Amino acid sequence: MSKRMKICINTGGGDAPGLNAVIEAVTMAAHNRQWEVYGIRSGYAGLLNTDEIIPLTPEKVDGIASIGGTILGTTNKGNPFMMPVANAAGEIEQRDLSDRVMENFRRLRFDALVAVGGDGSLEIAHRFAAKGMPVVGVPKTIDNDMGGTVITFGFDTAVSIATEAIDRLHSTAKSHDRVMVVEVMGRNAGFIALNSGISGNADVILIPEIPFDIDRVCDKLMDNELHGRKYAIVVVAEGAVPKGGGVVVKEGATGGRQHVVLGGIAEHVAGEITRRTGKDSRSLVLGHLQRGGSPTTFDRLLSLRFGAAAVRAIEEGRFDHMVALQSPDIVLVPLAEALQITKRVRPDGDTVQTGRDLGICFGD
Repeated sequence: MSKRMKICINTGGGDAPGLNAVIEAVTMAAHNRQWEVYGIRSGYAGLLNTDEIIPLTPEKVDGIASIGGTILGTTNKGNPFMMPVANAAGEIEQRDLSDRVMENFRRLRFDALVAVGGDGSLEIAHRFAAKGMPVVGVPKTIDNDMGGTVITFGFDTAVSIATEAIDRLHSTAKSHDRVMVVEVMGRNAGFIALNSGISGNADVILIPEIPFDIDRVCDKLMDNELHGRKYAIVVVAEGAVPKGGGVVVKEGATGGRQHVVLGGIAEHVAGEITRRTGKDSRSLVLGHLQRGGSPTTFDRLLSLRFGAAAVRAIEEGRFDHMVALQSPDIVLVPLAEALQITKRVRPDGDTVQTGRDLGICFGD
């Protein structure tokens, strides 16, 4: 493809450090090919309301790789195939507006879309590819649960922030002989909890892939006390589950997987520890702190590599594919293949085994 192209890019799903770096890389790589680049605001909203489309130039993206968030905005409630729309009676109903998106895409004479997002956003991109839209996906999630790639950008930053928080909690926990229970993000994958917990010298790590027995957790804390360690750090993934139980969700959270809001497991675990051991236990939810701020060097570089690779994929006509890291190379993986796999922590994997060798309890 040597012709002058007109491409667009959007960012969907939750925000993550590195999104702006992808936008910068796509813009610069396209500009250096003398292509036109446009940003679609708020996921696919800009292709429903074309006032939300902005031109991207080197001047507009200069230096944004170091900035968190996304200059294009994002949403996790903007699926054009199931868009909430008010009917004549004022009631909200789900409508398929994907044909309108396709019409606007063609009317604006775009040659390709770079869709940046996690599994939900890339599933939408795959459905548009099936309708004839030339799409290249870029995987993004701090949870690191996207199939087809060794790692997603945003994950390293989230782990770094969580690890720094755990490091800081050691001194206050030790000063008061307290148990500090730290809740981190990750949905139904325990990668953030596992990596930050081991790096932060936690005593207990609870992840969704290993259902926990609270009695085992308490036994570990009491054993520590017998050996002179009167304080403890417990790191728990938001999707961790007790044996025979289910995930803890925020009050009023209902609906499908995309709508359930996980949260509250740290408070539950801290309460059980106090009730069963009498130890002073406090909970802390890191929440969206893990998504904010400047991306780490690793995430910044990975995002730039992903963005540049997406432009090369367009140049080669490799659509309905996703760029992916398969160390040390950036490769292209069919979207259908990547979406078939949701990554989880392997309970028998090396990282979990490292934690066990260090004496960390996983509640099993």
